[in-house]
Amino acid sequence: MGIETDIAADWHASLAALAWQVDLGVSDIIGEAPLDRYDLPEPVKLPDPVAAAPNPAPPRAVTPAAPTADMAIAAATAAASGAQSLGDLREALARFDQLEIKRGARNLVFGDGNPQARVLILTDAPDVEEDREGRPCVGSKGEMLDRMFAAIGLSRSAEAAQAIYITPSLPWRAPHREPSADEIAIIRPFVARHIALINPAVVVLLGNDALQLALNSSGILRHRGTWAQAFDKPVLAMTHPAYLQRNPAAKREAWADLLSLQAKLRGL
Repeated sequence: MGIETDIAADWHASLAALAWQVDLGVSDIIGEAPLDRYDLPEPVKLPDPVAAAPNPAPPRAVTPAAPTADMAIAAATAAASGAQSLGDLREALARFDQLEIKRGARNLVFGDGNPQARVLILTDAPDVEEDREGRPCVGSKGEMLDRMFAAIGLSRSAEAAQAIYITPSLPWRAPHREPSADEIAIIRPFVARHIALINPAVVVLLGNDALQLALNSSGILRHRGTWAQAFDKPVLAMTHPAYLQRNPAAKREAWADLLSLQAKLRGL
């Protein structure tokens, strides 16, 4: 017999039973079947963490660190030491890619003059004209340099005893700025090897870049006219022809330096 039959058969008794239950605290009728609150539910089965894990992401590519100055100097030293001739050295420089200034240069400026020369002139880094022609000391300042050294009997085209050979401190132009200390340090092994292959009697440091590279010093006006030792050679600091063009009064000091060079060569 269902609950609807019980209520219909004795409506008053059912109402009285309901009132009795309300007095006992019953507020809601959920269902007809009893519910055992102490009955434990079925344990929940957790998924296998290995099986449920998503596919691992592929390993990220590691970007190699940018080369440091020490790394570049080591690479330059290795490349320069392997050069057994000026041709080898030029090719090594052309392959060398550790200097950012190379990317903006038009040409490699290597050297000019007689490679059997007694006098090697180390000049400043190339300017626009030198970069365009791929030769050191060209244009009006090159003409001035030729006149200066011709005054003491030296030239680029002379036989070995009266010849000069010119190479820049850096083989590439550093546009709109002076070369940095790191750039000069990186290229120094190539310059040292260049001088060793020419094997001159004397090296002339023509300008601040050359002074920095050879003697790790600055202030060409303070050092000009003085002799020092670098690359196992006597070196003489002189002002660059470009400076003399801007300051004609300094030509007197340059002439004194040339006479000092002439005297040194006579004594060697």
